[in-house]
Amino acid sequence: MHLKCCWLKPFAVLSNIIKIVLMYSYINSIRYFLVGSNHAETKYRVLKIDRTEPMDLVIIDDKHVYTQQEVRELLGRLDLGNRTKIGQKGSSGLSRAVSAFGVVGNPIVISLMYLALATVRRQDTGTRVFKSIPCFHNCALNFNLGSSYSYDLSHSLQYNLTILRMPLEILKTETTQTRQESFDIFEDEGLATQGGSGVFGICSEPYKKYVWNGQLLDIVKNTVHHDWLLYIIHGFCGQSKLLIYGRPVYVTLIARRSSKFAGTRFLKRGANSEGDVANEVETEQILCDASVMSFSAGSYSSYVQVRGSVPLYWSQDISTMMPKPPITLDQADPFAHVAAFHFDQMLQRFGSPIIILNLVKEREKRKHERILSEELVGAVTYLNQFLPPEHAIIYIPWDMAKYTKSKLCNVLDRLNVIAESVVKKTGFFVNRPDSYCSILRPDEKWNELGGIVVPTGRLQTGVLRTNCVDCLDRTNTAQFMVGKCALAYQLYSLGLIDKPNLQFDTDAVRLFEELYEDHGDTLSLQYGGSQLVHRVKTYRKIAPWTQHSKDIMQTLSRYYSNAFSDADRQDSINLFLGVFQPTEGKPHLWELPTDFYLHHKNTMSLSQTRRSYTHWWTQGVLNHLPLPYDEVTCIENRRKLIVKKYHKYEEEIDIHNEFFRPYELSSFDDTFCLAMTNSIRDFMPKNVGIDPSPFTVRKPDETGKSVVGNKSNREETVLQRKTAASAPPPPSEEAVSSSSEDDSGTDKEDEGAVSQRSTPVKMTDAGDNIKITENIVQSMKDIYGINLSDVPSEEDFTIYTRSDVRNVFSDFYRTHISSFSQDNIYEVQPPKADKKSVDIFHAHIQAGRGIMQPLGKEDILMYREYIRNRYM
Repeated sequence: MHLKCCWLKPFAVLSNIIKIVLMYSYINSIRYFLVGSNHAETKYRVLKIDRTEPMDLVIIDDKHVYTQQEVRELLGRLDLGNRTKIGQKGSSGLSRAVSAFGVVGNPIVISLMYLALATVRRQDTGTRVFKSIPCFHNCALNFNLGSSYSYDLSHSLQYNLTILRMPLEILKTETTQTRQESFDIFEDEGLATQGGSGVFGICSEPYKKYVWNGQLLDIVKNTVHHDWLLYIIHGFCGQSKLLIYGRPVYVTLIARRSSKFAGTRFLKRGANSEGDVANEVETEQILCDASVMSFSAGSYSSYVQVRGSVPLYWSQDISTMMPKPPITLDQADPFAHVAAFHFDQMLQRFGSPIIILNLVKEREKRKHERILSEELVGAVTYLNQFLPPEHAIIYIPWDMAKYTKSKLCNVLDRLNVIAESVVKKTGFFVNRPDSYCSILRPDEKWNELGGIVVPTGRLQTGVLRTNCVDCLDRTNTAQFMVGKCALAYQLYSLGLIDKPNLQFDTDAVRLFEELYEDHGDTLSLQYGGSQLVHRVKTYRKIAPWTQHSKDIMQTLSRYYSNAFSDADRQDSINLFLGVFQPTEGKPHLWELPTDFYLHHKNTMSLSQTRRSYTHWWTQGVLNHLPLPYDEVTCIENRRKLIVKKYHKYEEEIDIHNEFFRPYELSSFDDTFCLAMTNSIRDFMPKNVGIDPSPFTVRKPDETGKSVVGNKSNREETVLQRKTAASAPPPPSEEAVSSSSEDDSGTDKEDEGAVSQRSTPVKMTDAGDNIKITENIVQSMKDIYGINLSDVPSEEDFTIYTRSDVRNVFSDFYRTHISSFSQDNIYEVQPPKADKKSVDIFHAHIQAGRGIMQPLGKEDILMYREYIRNRYM
């Protein structure tokens, strides 16, 4: 998933630094030569790797920036120097081995060291979204690995648009010495700025928890330039286009799986000793108003929520495989030590409040899931004693399975109430101040919204943490309902809907539901071995009867995967993440009876500095709540940023020219994702031509086709038609009245006939027109609220039936548009072009005739600057 989305935003002084995009590997008898370039292929770097030592990694990076011509000369000299005989035209001394798109890392497998490269990328969703696949042919992680050259996927959009904006004022105000102490500011060879034309580029260190190749890159991180490093995440990325009367809005869903305590379903449960839980996934939904293509003027919004296993020491015994192995608490934790570590991480990343939505069962004949609920309540109660009341952890228990079985309760209605309360507490992120829609069309829920309002928009503070036992089916449905509620607020904040409310059976919700279904299926396959068993339609109780057989097959698939293939998948994950390091003389990975000590690192040694049982949070976290500590302005966060000075024409900080290359011939297939899900093409019924709004409720009728409006509106329309057809006619027309009464009495069961016979279509003279008008007066009043009390006169009908309508309204055609002298509702003032625009137009006309205008001094300097940076 190579993400170069249109919602990336460079700033006035700071721009995102773009990494190496294309790589070519060359090989001779003793060395590898890895040549990397940017997407525009104007800047190159070269790595030399010694291939004679299988266990010692010898990498030489001169950190010099080459031009295209210099790289060709270098490769030519290497080719010539490595031939068996000088001048021989046979086999080349330097051969091209492979093309790649990034360095994933250096894994050590069975006492040998490998270089892992991303050799395949596939455009998956959205504008310039790809999936990168490392060259592990037999690895279980070949899918859903994502990376980006210009956007930090490991952080949220709120972090990327706030922490990267933070140095803007600091670089303007602080002295050079202070800047050097706060940031890592440097200039590469060949990229030195001239005069005052320098522009600062910026990038941040990724969040290690969601980076899956961090351990593989540690070997080369301090040896090579940081532009070589390609950080990848594991999870899901999907994007769809929502068209609101032709206005495009991109809805993006990104899921980041934690690389800490990662594994498969029954082999990884609960948490490790460092507070990392199993199946922890951070899901972020991003809204982008794509009608504004400017990076600086665009409107973006995001909402983040988390899923993860119950943060306790617990597991399930799978020695005797059964559908529901018993749950056991492996270790007593009276001071909630592991839960304290976990919630401390959440306070640092998300701020407060931390809201727990626990969906496990509460009433059971035999204690199974209830064991986890009772223990979690005790842990949260203990930790809340020492937190300030306004920042306490909020615990919401709800037995979702019990409500699902009840015929009197609506599961999604209850989830909608929970979602409203959660979103009001946490708020959401938007990079624009509140639009005027909140003033022109105020809503009482908007004033109760939480988060923090800043001059540049709104910030989300706190997060919802949802869990059941597996964090798969029930959790995905609950997250969908919370995301649906947040999506309504996001659309309202951007001025796209009147009220922060979205109804089911609309095109927008169907599109969003499909995104979450794909999101849930992907995460379920990665953790449980099968797709979702229970979906949103299952809890709405509108799933077709064929869905039951699919649910049975998914259950069997999940059972088979857990019983036979999860162990191999767990070994692959441990090897890829670097949890297991092959060492000569020690047992191999497949020989270990358990991987418990690989994931619980501090169980073998007592920590010298033990955390307090009462002040269980990291120092400094409470000082900034409800803001997350990771997003505040402090020296620690500044040192996570890399600030680099570039020339203002460098492609490394010009995202538009770097990726879209407007000066070269390109195709739409390479630039845009034409197969992206579209609300009009994929969700709006083809036979509906009344209201193309994606927020209109559409339900299938008796024929299976979609109609506008819900059931109550449809029944009300039918009733109005019957009322209009059976309405008493004027007393002066008895013949017409008798026929109308007969028709209405006969066609009470035929709605189509009623609508046809209640409005005659044949008009012969003015008398017939008067009869028609009188006949439809009652239906017009009932349906449209218009009372046509006066019958049109013969003169009006004569004017209406005239063929030359232009003569009737001749007053409107007396003034020609070119002679308008003032701006009003009837006349407009023609625009006037200034002298500079007129001169440019005349110069363009003369150029078409072959007469070229002389270039100015400023144009010549700009052209020379472009040639120097582009080709020299």
